[in-house]
Amino acid sequence: MSIRMSSARCTRLSLLTAGAASMALLATACGGSGGGTASAPSNFSYLSVTENTTVKTALTTMSEGACKSANDELPLKVETVPQSSLDQRLQLLAGQNALPVQFAAGNAPALTQKLAKSGHVADLEAELKKLGVLDQLEPAAVSTIKALYGGKLQVLPYEYNIEGIFYNKELFTKHGLKVPGTWDELTAAAAKLEAKGVQPFSASGQQGWPLTRLISGYLYRSLGPDALQKVADGTAKLTDPEYVKAAEEIAELGKKGYFGKGVGSIDYDTAMNQFLTGEAAMFYMGSWALANIADDKQNEVGAENVGFMPFPAVAGGKGSVDQYPSNVGLGIALGAKSLDKKTGDWVTCITENYGSTALKDHGAISGFKVNTPVKDANEVTTQVRDTISASQQNVLWFEALFSTKATTVSQTNAASLIGGSMSAKQFMQTVQDALGAQ
Repeated sequence: MSIRMSSARCTRLSLLTAGAASMALLATACGGSGGGTASAPSNFSYLSVTENTTVKTALTTMSEGACKSANDELPLKVETVPQSSLDQRLQLLAGQNALPVQFAAGNAPALTQKLAKSGHVADLEAELKKLGVLDQLEPAAVSTIKALYGGKLQVLPYEYNIEGIFYNKELFTKHGLKVPGTWDELTAAAAKLEAKGVQPFSASGQQGWPLTRLISGYLYRSLGPDALQKVADGTAKLTDPEYVKAAEEIAELGKKGYFGKGVGSIDYDTAMNQFLTGEAAMFYMGSWALANIADDKQNEVGAENVGFMPFPAVAGGKGSVDQYPSNVGLGIALGAKSLDKKTGDWVTCITENYGSTALKDHGAISGFKVNTPVKDANEVTTQVRDTISASQQNVLWFEALFSTKATTVSQTNAASLIGGSMSAKQFMQTVQDALGAQ
């Protein structure tokens, strides 16, 4: 996913999905069994990326408030590096047995998994159980992390996003539309809006991923939550008829003009603007868009007129509408060799207080439970938070398990699929070929 957002949110999300190409750098830095000893840490060291400021700011706030006693015993110390340098920095520190107490997970889950295998990353499920705070993580966030990290809880969810379709309540009411529960109802609603001169969807074809997200949405509803895991495992191919069918359904939306004109040249900000100014009735996006929706300067339709719905069900499909695509943004790992009573006090305080702090001060939804009541900015934010709390099983996005090459091929060709210059079969074959070349 190459998300074009206007701020650090873009970078936070791209951390999860940058390609596995960076793994070529790993070499000997993570080799061996992670031998060597580490003395008790003298501070609560935290390594993050320069582009992300939310976690650093929230932790600093907590060090002066809710976590002051933990900070007095083990002072917070923050270091940042550019995102482009993160992987190399982690590998260097691992090779020196000098990883900090907390550190941003690498640009691909595979890097964190290799660091874990060599003894450098803490088993958070076991550690949080010992501290008695495992229940402070939202089950949906835990499910997402395990899906990304080979079934292991290897990072803390300082950010948590689900994806679905934001819709304009006023336009739906004006044209007599109910919230679609099935794919057929969604396409019927889009047809009615188009006939009334309203653009049904806004999407960035320039970025590509907002379009491929629709393909994976259809796949998860039709084939079930393991649809793309089967592709990653090699037990299914994107060129299989039922996979091509998903691409055909999304291409049909483009063929009927439901994305408006020139979708291939539309960037992220323009697509967002089309929805927030009422030009388009629906917008598939992640919950990070809540910040834009809450901004009166951007949102001309009013936050009270924005609703959120899941990707609809597909008739006869194996998936469920309560399985939301999700990510954990800037996942944070803990060094296996720096865990002691003092770091444990910090971790306990974080799990119990970060959710409230991030929401109150930054309007950010994390994968931690909110233990101190925080007044939401608007109804749709409450709806998303409630959805996250109720969700038990989530899924990933189209390219989540792809190689860097396949991700690039998928996203750069998405607009051609929607524009009709590439058939669904050609699109899926092209991406499958890229997967086979990894």
